[in-house]
Amino acid sequence: MVGTGEGKGVLVATGPAQPIRNVRSCAVTADAGGTASTAPIGLLVNPRAGTDIRRAVAAAGKVTLEEKINVVRRVVLGARESGATRFVVHHDPHRIVRRATETIRGIDLQWVGGALTGTEQDSIDSVTAMRSAGCAVVVVLGGDGTNRAAALAWPDLVVVPLSTGTNNAFPVFVEATIAGAAAGHLAVGRVPLDGVAPRAKVVRLRLEGGELGVRGDEPGELALVDAVAVDDPFVGSYELFDPTTLRTAVLSRADPSVVGFVGVGGLLDPVSPDDDEGLLVRFGPADVCDRVVRGPTAPGHYDDLGVVEVRRLAFDEEVVFEGPVLLAFDGERKRRLHAGERAIATVRRDGPRVVDVRAVMRRVVDAVPSGA
Repeated sequence: MVGTGEGKGVLVATGPAQPIRNVRSCAVTADAGGTASTAPIGLLVNPRAGTDIRRAVAAAGKVTLEEKINVVRRVVLGARESGATRFVVHHDPHRIVRRATETIRGIDLQWVGGALTGTEQDSIDSVTAMRSAGCAVVVVLGGDGTNRAAALAWPDLVVVPLSTGTNNAFPVFVEATIAGAAAGHLAVGRVPLDGVAPRAKVVRLRLEGGELGVRGDEPGELALVDAVAVDDPFVGSYELFDPTTLRTAVLSRADPSVVGFVGVGGLLDPVSPDDDEGLLVRFGPADVCDRVVRGPTAPGHYDDLGVVEVRRLAFDEEVVFEGPVLLAFDGERKRRLHAGERAIATVRRDGPRVVDVRAVMRRVVDAVPSGA
């Protein structure tokens, strides 16, 4: 017997039909407590994530457009299965969302955004519009930099960060179908945020006498996982960091199972996202430092890094960056401090609310009567 039609399972019988007992589903039915979607889901897709020069100078993998299209499609199908049918989406040069959803029925897409700049400002503008549209949650396809842009746009962002970038210390590795289903359960109000979307730690930065980078109503600067001072002349460069230029890193987490500065910090003193503290690492020349760590500074690329100091940071403990240095946030060179300028970095738990997909799905299963 083969079931047909959307929303129906497929059964292939090789013998006499047997009764099916205690089949529990997380899909929406007429008595599952959910009707139409009560809030939209935002979909932020960075078309450039996972495609920069680090594919040529290191061994970083490339996330193709076809894969991003496929991920978006699975997110939408998973969310629709949970009863969420409204999505706030943005335009991009490759029509990723449009191509992913053109054959999906029963959904409503609200398009936002204006002229594209090809910079992180596109992500900031899109998430700002998603906030105005009342999105319950935003699913982000990108790396640390894309999620940082989303957090800049919406300080109270509720996010499902799916890994499709180069530096992926902040995003989670979870099947997109289930990520979409979890977002859908949140959007229809089936699962409350409490207990399934904790606040992330971030590194906040400010200039002495004001917020770093503030002009008018712009948000202050932040890093989701690492803020690093480097002696580097080029803002915006995606070249690998020269280990001889590294000065100071402030990390919100330190994990030896990832690449980048978070991975290097994890080799020195692991700090989990749940720990109420951060990590300070001061670097020096590897040939004169008593302590040297060899760590993966990029996918497939290792460096010997001299370590002058490493210690835990309490929340709101201040670390001073003194110019002239270049400040890199989440692996991207962003701001220059000139001679005489000082920036102050602190670790706080006031970042975006990151959805624990597994916790959401467990809540849904627990809510289903045992005999259902």
